[in-house]
Formats: sequence, structure tokens, C-alpha cells
Amino acid sequence: MKLEWKTCLRVGISAFALFLCIYYWGPFMSLLSLLVRASGPLIVGACIAYVVNILMSFYERHYFPGSKKPAVAKSRRGVCLLAAYLTFAAIVALLLWIVLPELAACLRLLVSEVPGALTKVGNWLMSTELFSDSTWLRNLLADVNWRDTISRVAEVLINGIGGTVNLAASVLTTVFSSVVNIVLGLIFATYLLIDRDRLRSQLHRLSRQYLPAKLTEKILYVLRVLNESFHNYIVGQFTEAIILGALCATGMAIFGFPYAAMIGAVVGAMALIPIAGAYVGGAVGFLLILTVSPLRALLFVVYLVVLQQIEGNLIYPRVVGGSIGLPGLWVLAAVTVGGGLSGITGMLIGVPLTAALYKIVKNDLHRREAAMRPQA
Repeated sequence: MKLEWKTCLRVGISAFALFLCIYYWGPFMSLLSLLVRASGPLIVGACIAYVVNILMSFYERHYFPGSKKPAVAKSRRGVCLLAAYLTFAAIVALLLWIVLPELAACLRLLVSEVPGALTKVGNWLMSTELFSDSTWLRNLLADVNWRDTISRVAEVLINGIGGTVNLAASVLTTVFSSVVNIVLGLIFATYLLIDRDRLRSQLHRLSRQYLPAKLTEKILYVLRVLNESFHNYIVGQFTEAIILGALCATGMAIFGFPYAAMIGAVVGAMALIPIAGAYVGGAVGFLLILTVSPLRALLFVVYLVVLQQIEGNLIYPRVVGGSIGLPGLWVLAAVTVGGGLSGITGMLIGVPLTAALYKIVKNDLHRREAAMRPQA
């Protein structure tokens, strides 16, 4: 086999690039992390634009679809974009309106109950044999070096105040940075959605001029599969979460469980995370009801398990069905690995990414098997 100089050049460049990546891995990752942080608002804006685009596309399909009037065509993008943002803001406001009052009531209950509980614990300790002998307690207090103890306590308090100030400054800086990123992300998302068609056309023109036709076709195929997986996952999971949260809150109200609206909203929000979300929502609901009645908390767990079985066997297959197209084993693997790599964010994006990869590999495998199959 004759080796061409182009092949040798490609191998040499690839080997040199691999050597550079291995040798300078630390600086390379630092540079990549810096680029990700610098482009944080753009990444946030792209994510917001993708989610809002689902709502905007829905409104565009129903905004005078058969009209040929120029005024309707010109106003379609702006009106539908505004409606999508208002819908998204209304959903967030509704969740906050449901959750925050119930959460405040729960905190007030905890504050009112904790002193009484501590008093009961203190009375119980004083009634035991360990504290019944007052001589032992007096001897213990007499052995304490109060001057040294007070100086140590003062030192701890001073250091604690300094640490608290530093912590407060760090929290304020993080909150301010997050707010700025979100605002810039919203502005960038708005520009992306307004110029959506123009950007798509420009990307197609660039790919046709600077990339081979086969590579362009493969890239577009991968992007279509990714878009389909993420779109089906977002729509299906949001619909299923709304149904589950409404059923949970309604059933809790019927059976007389406390914090029905708040726990229903938490369970619905946590249902966006496959598999693990139900357990997190159930744990939060159990702890909240436990402050009122331990028996009701146990009954709530039983109720939630029954509701999960009904939802998993009847509602989920009909609402989501095979839209994701990923077996349960791979869903569990995607949630586990994604959560280990990037927490809740990894759990949310791990499932659609794995579903897209699973579909690409499955289609390629079927194509290869069909090519190897003997022709009749």
C-alpha cells in the first residue's frame, strides 16, 4: 500500500495535536474554563432562547395561520415572542405564588415549635440520672477556667464575624453576577429569537461554502436528532410534571394533608428530573408534614408511592410515551452519570443527550446491518 504525503501530514499533525493536549492539559482546561465563564451570558441566553422558542413556535402556528395580510406577517414574530415570554413569566410567578406563602408558614411553624421541643429535651435530660446529681454539675462548672473560656469565645466570635462578612460579600457578588448574566442572557435570547430565520440561513450558507457536502449532511442530521430529543424531552417532561403536581396537590387536599399546594408544586417541579426527582419531592413533602404529624407524614409516603405507580403505568406512557425513545436502564445511567458530573444540570441534560446518542447509534447500526444483509 502506497502512502501519500497528505496522509503522513495528517497523521503527523494529529499526533502533534494529541501531544499538545496531553502535555498542556492543565493550561488547556484553565483556558477552556475561562472561556466558558466569559461566555456565560451567551450560554444562558441560548438555553433561554431554546426553551422560549418552543412556546413561540406554538403561538406562531396558531396566530392567524391562514391569513395573507402583510400586517399579520410582520407582527407574527413580535407578538408570538411577547406571548411566549409572558407565558414563561406567568408560570414562574404562579409557582412562586403557590410555594412562597406555604414555605413562610412552614418556617414560622418551625420557629414556634423548636423552642418548645428544646425545652422538652432539656427537661428530659435533667430528669435522667446523668444530670440528677447537682454536685456533679457544680464540680464540672467549678473546673472550668472562665477567663480562658471567655477569651476563646470572644476570639471565635470575632473570627466568625469576619468570616460572616466575607461570606456575605461573596454571596452578594455571586447574586449580582447571576442577575447580570440572566439579564444579558435574556437580551441575547431575544436577539436570537428575532433573527432566528436569518441566522439559520447564514449557517446554511457558511456550511455549503466551507464544509464538504457529506460532512454538512452528517452535522445537520446530528443537530436534527439533538433538537428532536431535547424538544420531546422538554415538552413531555413539563406536561407530565404539571399533571403529576396537580394530581398530588388535589389528592392531598382531598385526604386532608397539610401544605397540599406547596408540596404539589415541589413534587411537580422535581418530576422534571427523571427517576431521582420523585424521591427528592417525596422527601421534601415528608419533612414538611413531619413538623405537623408523624403519622400523616408516613401516610403521605404511602399516598405518593401509589400515585407514582399510577402515574408511571398509566399517565406517563400516554403523555410522554416513546417520545424520548430511551430504555429505562439508559435513563437511570444518564441520570446517575449526569448528576455525578454536573449535579441537577447534568441530570436534566443527560437524558436527552443520551437519547440522541442512542438514536444515532441505533440508526447507524440498522443501516450497517441492512448493508451487510444479502440481497434477495
